[in-house]
Amino acid sequence: MREAVEVRRFWAELGLPGLIDVHTHFMPERVLAKVWAHFDRVGPLTGRPWPIAYREQEQQRIDRLREFGVLAFTAMLYPHKPRMAAWLNSWAADFAARTPDCLHTATFFPEAGAEEYVRTALASGARVFKAHLQVGGYDPADPLLDGVWGQLAESGTPVVTHCGSGPVPGAHTGPGPIGAVLARHPRLRLVVAHMGLPEYGEFLDLAERYGNVHLDTTMAFTGFSEETAPFPKGELPRLAGLGDRILLGTDFPNIPYPYAEALRALAGLELGEEWLRAVCYRNAAALFGIRPGSGGPAAPGGERPARVAASGSS
Repeated sequence: MREAVEVRRFWAELGLPGLIDVHTHFMPERVLAKVWAHFDRVGPLTGRPWPIAYREQEQQRIDRLREFGVLAFTAMLYPHKPRMAAWLNSWAADFAARTPDCLHTATFFPEAGAEEYVRTALASGARVFKAHLQVGGYDPADPLLDGVWGQLAESGTPVVTHCGSGPVPGAHTGPGPIGAVLARHPRLRLVVAHMGLPEYGEFLDLAERYGNVHLDTTMAFTGFSEETAPFPKGELPRLAGLGDRILLGTDFPNIPYPYAEALRALAGLELGEEWLRAVCYRNAAALFGIRPGSGGPAAPGGERPARVAASGSS
């Protein structure tokens, strides 16, 4: 496959063993079908179509990431209503158990019992959480979540959070609501999804203020996002300065362009090969305690995937 050759050449020429993608989506099939249906209708919301580039069966999507040389990835999933998160967490635990190169992912919603099922997820090995303030429509500073954020901060577990206002603003998006959470839990390992698009500068401010705040590159810098929410060129020095806290994310499979486009966009920033090495592998490897095993990433034929070793803090 031509695209796989391009992706593998990208990381090989950087001297990396592969990629770590902290923002990929796997979820129960009927839930994913509804997500895809939403993107099929997103044109009226955003003014332009959003075709799903990798509308494939689950195993095909896993195989494709392995073919690209993605050593570790996530199963970003999220509830949009109460009494949904615990069920999603159960599915995600099973998915991680049968997919060794997936970082065990979990989620939550502001509701009674959230502290308990988050505690259960952590005890069962969850290593990353997803919070989607736009889809969930909730205030991250809701008192029902204070104990959840406290557990995640205490355990050092990263939380990939869609808190920026792209592609369309939500009632609780933007730097203010999640900033209130960070003020209460300054040790929280928050990963700002999409670089905080379109409030790039404000989320860079948060990362400079709080040493455990990271940002993922999901969809940022690509031609698709630059059309409506261009990254300010004047912020590139700050982006370079935070090079140890920027993480590769792609939104695979829910992207309207090829996977390789995300990598081309990063290279096009011209921040140097060392920056690319950190973003595409080393930062996430340090955050999650990942080391590749012998034999490299799994191939579509079912070869053993890279071993992912859990760190003590995440």
